[in-house]
Amino acid sequence: MQMQSHRHSELSTSLRKMMESEASFRKIAYCSMEIGLKPSIPTYSGGLGVLAGDIIKSSADLGVPMVAMTLLYRNGYFRQSFDNGGWQQETPVIWNPSTELVPLPNTVTVTLRGRDIKVRAWVHDVHGVSGYTIPVYFLDTDVEGNHADDRRLSWDLYGGDQLYRLCQEMILGVGGLRMLRDLGYSGIETYHLNEGHAGFISLELMREQGYFDPEKIKKEVIFTTHTPVPAGHDVFPFGLVERTIAPSFVSTLKQMLPGAQGVSMTELGYTFSRYVNAVSKRHGEVSRKMFTTSQVDYVTNGVHPGTWVSPSMKRLFDAHIPGWENDPGRLVQALNLPGDVLWRTHQADKTRLIARILEITGRSLDPDVLTIGFARRAAQYKRADLIFSDVKRLLKIGGDKLQLVFAGKAHPKDDGGKQILRKIREIIADIDGAMTVVFLDNYDMELATQLVQGVDVWLNTPTRPHEASGTSGMKCTMNGIMNLSVLDGWWIEGWIEGVTGWSIGPEPSEADLVGYDGSLDAVDLYDKLENKVIPLYYEGRDKWIQMMRQTIALNASYFNTHRVVKEYCEKAYGVGFRGM
Repeated sequence: MQMQSHRHSELSTSLRKMMESEASFRKIAYCSMEIGLKPSIPTYSGGLGVLAGDIIKSSADLGVPMVAMTLLYRNGYFRQSFDNGGWQQETPVIWNPSTELVPLPNTVTVTLRGRDIKVRAWVHDVHGVSGYTIPVYFLDTDVEGNHADDRRLSWDLYGGDQLYRLCQEMILGVGGLRMLRDLGYSGIETYHLNEGHAGFISLELMREQGYFDPEKIKKEVIFTTHTPVPAGHDVFPFGLVERTIAPSFVSTLKQMLPGAQGVSMTELGYTFSRYVNAVSKRHGEVSRKMFTTSQVDYVTNGVHPGTWVSPSMKRLFDAHIPGWENDPGRLVQALNLPGDVLWRTHQADKTRLIARILEITGRSLDPDVLTIGFARRAAQYKRADLIFSDVKRLLKIGGDKLQLVFAGKAHPKDDGGKQILRKIREIIADIDGAMTVVFLDNYDMELATQLVQGVDVWLNTPTRPHEASGTSGMKCTMNGIMNLSVLDGWWIEGWIEGVTGWSIGPEPSEADLVGYDGSLDAVDLYDKLENKVIPLYYEGRDKWIQMMRQTIALNASYFNTHRVVKEYCEKAYGVGFRGM
């Protein structure tokens, strides 16, 4: 037994030395409350986490010297189902981390509620197309010896109350930085906070330096804000903070945020960062007004090409646009794709989606009928029910000419979002037989992949200016699928009417930043369907295929995370990359 223990100690020492040697070359630590890499690692809820995963994948493709940090959620986000009354029900997604992640011997301690909490780490390596690897570390408090309440801190994503969230964000920020140090990452020059959840990194950096010097902290941190919706900006009252974290940390926070009634994680992020960015041009304008500062740049989001392009579309690109996958800017050459092959490729993807819908719902869709998809997080501002504002007119316009496919989860505590889902499902039942409309339960990355590859048009109907960026429509463009969308977020930059898709509602103006009459959007949506989209699909096939080419060439070539990562390297990281 002693010999085995000695051998294990030697292996652990050897592993640690190897990791520390490799870690010294990493310059960027990307920190996110959720990271969506693949369906079998259910540590994400939606766009924020999937974007984080796509950025990490593109960074691996490009050879960016990055490491990533997040939390491990043993209950996943949740599995969605519906009761007999049509209300969403949530159950945990229990998974075994050891099937996807490698446990590490490293542990650090974070003190919360007067108790020392042991935090361990798991790692998953993301491999780029050229073999370069980015390690993603998952922090876990479900460790023997921890108090039962503390072990549960790494169980649920966006679960619990404010205390639960505060503890999780201290573990991500303070515990994450301590874990990076313990893993040997001594050369980190930039801590990238993907939203405010990891903002306590600045607090731990302040503790490390041993004296109060905000300017020194700023040089090491950059901050990306993702939403103008108030619910996306955590604020913890000082009373809760004082009962939860160490007095020395409380004292430092009050110095960092003088006069504040609580700890705003967004304020902590943008105040103590050398670079702050929004995630689209319009979101940058909105954020500068929200934060009353001019110091907010923008890097418009993108999606990872290799993840979201269908296998059959990938083969088409490989044959006609060599090198596109690690240089997606080459997709501008899609203007020359053979139209008949492009159409057959899309129809094959559509047929696969229809087969999956049949498997899930028992409903058989027609591959020759125009199919519109809407699959988003079911937040109220996204208005998933807008297309049903006038059901009588929708049936008159659509009838047997339209098929609608819906999916999406409401946050477990978002009763408004749940009500929208209930309303949609009721309408689907009411109009059954007059129009084919299906709702697909339990929206996740796997289902999203099939939807963005197989529908004909992607519908997006947010209330302006709440759509910071949006990435689901970008995924569609990778597969030659056009967007029909309100002019908000990324679509303002990607939209060319009748070329890459269609708009809903008025063009952007200064007034949109304050508010606008959103009731007119439904009218314009019906007009566009009746006069533009439906006639073109059935009567203008050559023009439709040309729009598919243009969507790939003008949208997919730009709205990808390879371009996003390059912008971060140039604007914020101050590092190069290995390239193609």
